[in-house]
Amino acid sequence: MTDESPTAVPDDALAEAPTGSPHDGHEPGQAGHEGCGVDPAGDEQGHGVAAGDSHRGYSDRRDAYLTRLRRIEGQVRGLQRMVAEDKYCIDILTQVAAATRALQSVALGLLEDHLGHCVAHAVTEGGPVADEKLREASAAIARLVRS
Repeated sequence: MTDESPTAVPDDALAEAPTGSPHDGHEPGQAGHEGCGVDPAGDEQGHGVAAGDSHRGYSDRRDAYLTRLRRIEGQVRGLQRMVAEDKYCIDILTQVAAATRALQSVALGLLEDHLGHCVAHAVTEGGPVADEKLREASAAIARLVRS
């Protein structure tokens, strides 16, 4: 690895501090983007929100997620610089792998937070909201497995 290479970040760095991410696992434009709190009434998509509840599963760790995502952003900029400077292919591929692992680590943390907060809360409430949250989590897991 050269000095110009972005530094690989250990996968456990996320566990060291509280965090958050700008995305809560819902698809863009999908109803229920207000939060994961569950209102038994819910909406037509099964994304219920308790009145005034904007707490998401990752909210307690938002700062750590943002720090981690900024670090990954720096890794990607480093990759651009490595290509622009015509660095050795294997060095670039090594850094691509490190950035990919870092993003996967963030995704797994967000998934864990979503299951432990949003899905668990919905299951406690039961009914169609719980069914929708479980389908949503299953689809998210499938996307992660395919990536």
